Amino acid sequence: MTALTVLLALLAALSNASASVLQRRAAVQEPDQGGGAGSAVRRFAHLLRRPYWLAGAGLLGLSSLLQAGALAVGSLSLVQPLLTAELLFTLAVGSVVFRRRPDPRTWLAFVALAGGLALFLLAAAPSAGRATARPGDWLLGGGGALGVVVLLVVIARPARGASRAALLGLASAVSFALTAALLKEAVGRLGQGPAEMFGHWSLYATGAAGLVAFLLLQGALGAGSLTASQPALTLGDALTSVVLGWVLFGESIHLGLSLLPEAIGVALIGAGSIGLVHSPSVGGEWDATDPRESPGSSAALPRTPRR
Repeated sequence: MTALTVLLALLAALSNASASVLQRRAAVQEPDQGGGAGSAVRRFAHLLRRPYWLAGAGLLGLSSLLQAGALAVGSLSLVQPLLTAELLFTLAVGSVVFRRRPDPRTWLAFVALAGGLALFLLAAAPSAGRATARPGDWLLGGGGALGVVVLLVVIARPARGASRAALLGLASAVSFALTAALLKEAVGRLGQGPAEMFGHWSLYATGAAGLVAFLLLQGALGAGSLTASQPALTLGDALTSVVLGWVLFGESIHLGLSLLPEAIGVALIGAGSIGLVHSPSVGGEWDATDPRESPGSSAALPRTPRR
């Protein structure tokens, strides 16, 4: 089951990354105006007519199905962190779609982020827990996650550019982690029969949480570069999922001698985060313009050679 879990999670990561790139491709043609609810509704209506955005939405749906399959056979604290592969998939797919290469510092930062989290998770070795959570645990885990999302959205309102993209990306990450936890609760009840799953509140709460996560993601993609939003989105999702797995399903991680490689992994995550903050790509040259348009200045990054 572990091999199947890993395969499904990695395919979900690839689908998620492709969706983010395609929707970012559409978002650069409909930039965030920050003009209130009316402006946001008009912008969203325009995006609905963009083929790249619609393709991205389809890939998000496919990713949800792959993720559900992975959660049905694996633990939340294993499946969600595996989605950090989305970081590297984002750069690879984005390089093709935008016909520009991110600068080497961005690649190194992303590799440090993904490698650090992978090392942490290999050392921590999250264990499987309960198939479903106790009702009281949802008040703590679900309520806490909801509070964090509201706080991040409030902080993001006056922010602009990369800061806004990162904050909304993190809010979306917590929402996606909560969505995954609710989805695991729903599929965990499938063993008792379809009626049990469709009759339980978690299935419908999954849809509501997923919608919030989706809308926050659109805000993050419209606010700034993928190199600002994607690390917060992917790493926040993974780390939040480890916490929710422990609080809700009794999943645990190794301590003791495993603390050393776990600490190294955390250090790599920190180094990658610092490197990304100072990366020229965060300034927006990589994915801030329509690839059909002429770069127009020496600030544009070189195009990826066509094969």
